[in-house]
Amino acid sequence: MNTLLEKLKNTQAYINYSRILPYVKPYWFRAMLAMLICIPIGSLDAVIALSLKPYMDLVMVEKTIESPWYIPFGIVAFTSIQGFLNYSATYLNTWVGGKITNDLKMTLYKKMLTFETGYFDKKKSGDIVYRFNNDADVACSGLLENLKTFVSRIFSSISLVCVLFYNSWQLALIATVVLGCAFAPLANIRKRIKTVMDKSVTAGSAVITAYNESFAGNKTIISYNLAPKQENKFKDILSNIFTLKIKMIQRTSWLSPMMHVIVSIGIGIAIGYGSHLILTHKITSGNFVSFITALIMLYQPVKNLGNNFNSVQFSFMAIERIFKVLDAKPKITDKPNPIELKPVESSITFEDICFEYIKNKPVLNHISLSVQKGETIALVGNSGGGKSTIVSLIPRFYDIKSGSIKIDGIDIRDYSLKSLRQNIAVVFQDNFLFSGTIRENILLGKENATEEEIQNTLKMAYLDEFVSTLKDGLDTQIGERGILLSGGQKQRVAIARAFIKDAPIVILDEATSALDNKSEAIVQKAIDNLMKDKTVFVIAHRLSTIQNASRIAVINEGHLVELGTHDELMQIENGQYKALYEMQFKNKSEAGVNV
Repeated sequence: MNTLLEKLKNTQAYINYSRILPYVKPYWFRAMLAMLICIPIGSLDAVIALSLKPYMDLVMVEKTIESPWYIPFGIVAFTSIQGFLNYSATYLNTWVGGKITNDLKMTLYKKMLTFETGYFDKKKSGDIVYRFNNDADVACSGLLENLKTFVSRIFSSISLVCVLFYNSWQLALIATVVLGCAFAPLANIRKRIKTVMDKSVTAGSAVITAYNESFAGNKTIISYNLAPKQENKFKDILSNIFTLKIKMIQRTSWLSPMMHVIVSIGIGIAIGYGSHLILTHKITSGNFVSFITALIMLYQPVKNLGNNFNSVQFSFMAIERIFKVLDAKPKITDKPNPIELKPVESSITFEDICFEYIKNKPVLNHISLSVQKGETIALVGNSGGGKSTIVSLIPRFYDIKSGSIKIDGIDIRDYSLKSLRQNIAVVFQDNFLFSGTIRENILLGKENATEEEIQNTLKMAYLDEFVSTLKDGLDTQIGERGILLSGGQKQRVAIARAFIKDAPIVILDEATSALDNKSEAIVQKAIDNLMKDKTVFVIAHRLSTIQNASRIAVINEGHLVELGTHDELMQIENGQYKALYEMQFKNKSEAGVNV
């Protein structure tokens, strides 16, 4: 017995079900009630078969006037009760399933928010949606529905087998042997479908990615006449999904027909041998009819068991993927007992830092730099040289390969992530605005900001005049990703969000590079307000905007090649900053633009 239990614990089913149990626990009463209701649902199947014996013997054979007239009414009554119980079990299962699915999705969503930027860099949007949303639906719906089916059918089978033995133990033995043979093909089905199922998940996520890309990139698709190309790409995805569906059918759909054949053989043998038993007066006609009815009712679910078993396996695989995600460890986490970062008191230092996105392909090489409190440091250089990577390391979007970044002499990895990021405000080139109102997006920087703080923020971000022209003011809806705002307006909302956060460290990653001259001038004024009394890291492609920076660091191919003020760097003969500045000055002069 102990050996049997040990084997059970080693099965995949035990592992999957045991890990899902904590999600069932809060709703155990309704879940248990739903399962208990399935017992009479299944057991009542035997009533019809059992009632046919006296009915056949008395009415059809003996034709006695003492016929059990109540049997038809009893069948209707029991069937009605069974129908009501079935509805109740389905309702409770759906309720419990919905709650468990929501809890599981919530756990997955919280887990998703713990992953570092690098995790999402390697994933497609479709992969994220499928793993963190669709798998929860597949896992819970398949699991609970099939559990209900299993419980009702197991008790239905027990009650019907009892009817079989009651009517004829000889025929019952034949029926149970055939039943065992019908289950035999299920043994290796999991291995047959796992590979196809994994590929189907990948293909399903590709569909979601295609929709997301077409939604987000609709202007690019239109402007470059990419509709035919996108159609062909989507057609290939659908063709791949179709091929996988056919493979799944080839590997699984033979189950039900095969079981049907095996079951039919069992019924045929039972009818043949049953006829012999009637003729030898070992059973009555009523026994035989009751037996055959019970046998058909017992075999009927078995014929469709293949499809149910496939659904169970899909649920198991979805649960495996879910817990694989939940078991994954984020690469960037707090150390035990982290330090809480207070506002910067002295400096931020980069000490011999090296970094790479892909192993053995360095992006930053031995960068050393010290930035004092209140200083503005500008990062310039060739595209792809590592400027944005440097500032991404400060809030730990990524962790360095070697070296250290310190704030007030303490490695940033020793600070809690929450306190570190609370002290940093970032304005990107393409800032992400959430669907909702202007007010909601600004208050992301400080949820409990007063109305006075909000109004002051609007002025400092040069948003007050624009907001005053809107019918709903701050409560104006801006659409998904702020699509209803212009580029300059989106940037000023992002600056307002950073301003109201009032973080001592400000990172400006090419915050004006995508704007026209007029919008840039307004946004630059807002940025100047944001930078007051802050330690600032600024990346700018227009060198005229960073001439007044405390110092300018020139980054080229992952190396810090020059460092100094604008005037100091302009004095370096054949210096890279000087070359960049003069080239930009020349280009703008030729275009008639003041530098």
